[in-house]
Amino acid sequence: MCYNVLGDKIMLNKVYESIKKFLKENYKFLIAVILLIIVCNYELPFIIYRSGGTIDVKERVKIDKEFTQKGSLSMSYVTAMKGSIPIVLLSYIIPDWDLMPLKEVTVEDDFDKAIETGKVYLQEGIDNAIIAAFNESDYDIKITKTINSVIYLSESAKTDAKVGDEIISINKHKVTSLDDLKEYINTLKEGDKVAIKVENNGKQYERYAYVYYEKEDKSLKIGLAFKPRYEYETEIPVDIKMKDSESGSSGGLMMALQVYNALTEDDITKGYDIAGTGTIESDGTVGEIGGVKYKVLGASKNGMDIFFCPKENYKEAVDVKTKRDLDIDIIKVSTLEDAIEYLNNL
Repeated sequence: MCYNVLGDKIMLNKVYESIKKFLKENYKFLIAVILLIIVCNYELPFIIYRSGGTIDVKERVKIDKEFTQKGSLSMSYVTAMKGSIPIVLLSYIIPDWDLMPLKEVTVEDDFDKAIETGKVYLQEGIDNAIIAAFNESDYDIKITKTINSVIYLSESAKTDAKVGDEIISINKHKVTSLDDLKEYINTLKEGDKVAIKVENNGKQYERYAYVYYEKEDKSLKIGLAFKPRYEYETEIPVDIKMKDSESGSSGGLMMALQVYNALTEDDITKGYDIAGTGTIESDGTVGEIGGVKYKVLGASKNGMDIFFCPKENYKEAVDVKTKRDLDIDIIKVSTLEDAIEYLNNL
């Protein structure tokens, strides 16, 4: 067997000379391309907010009941982009792109904790939406368990507790509400170490926290905040499945409307495309959200007829509609019942 070593060497030399010639003739262009890639990918300490979009909630709600729906009920969301140099420059040109310093929008330095907090809020919103919708319907729902999930840890807290922990007891004292926690902590002394029994992902853990004095509130604290979630049984099986990339509680109102519409005989959409935003409590109270400007713009861009928003966000939403002359009706609501009553009267 013979190998043409000389031929291979000559071929390699030709390739080398070709590459060398190409680089020599085009080095300025190549340097410009490399610099452009670096500039486009270098992130500045800003986030740019712009009009978002809508998500048809019917795609998320799974219910063991047939129902007819001619229109749509959609959650509105905000689009946020990282502050690369070209994006930051464009934000000075495009009217609806708003530049925000990163330090003003970062909830906490630990990004994983921020994501976990958003997931807790999302699950709370789902539970509250289902409970509120059933309470407005003719079907029964039974609360079987209340779960107090940690949603926030103060920077002043000295604790190994984690966002998402479900508090069972503190110093063997059963905690039923945030007010109950505050009352109990104020029976202790500054510097006391408390034992916190929690459950997380089906396993129980012993956490700790130290009591400290908060000058601003003039009260004793351990630096944990939590909100109640619920386990429940429904007369008709229903579930809301969200994507892993989705978090937060601002879709609560629209989820509740979708579940309610599935439970009722009449289609409350009446063929209209309806978007909206707002948190929801288990009693149906609708709460304030952020970024309503971008949500209204996104809903209008997607051809929505009606936009529901909390009363606290109403003025900003109307101002956006007026300024941009948007063809969308802005409806203020304080409760789920308000939204249902408006749709029933269309």
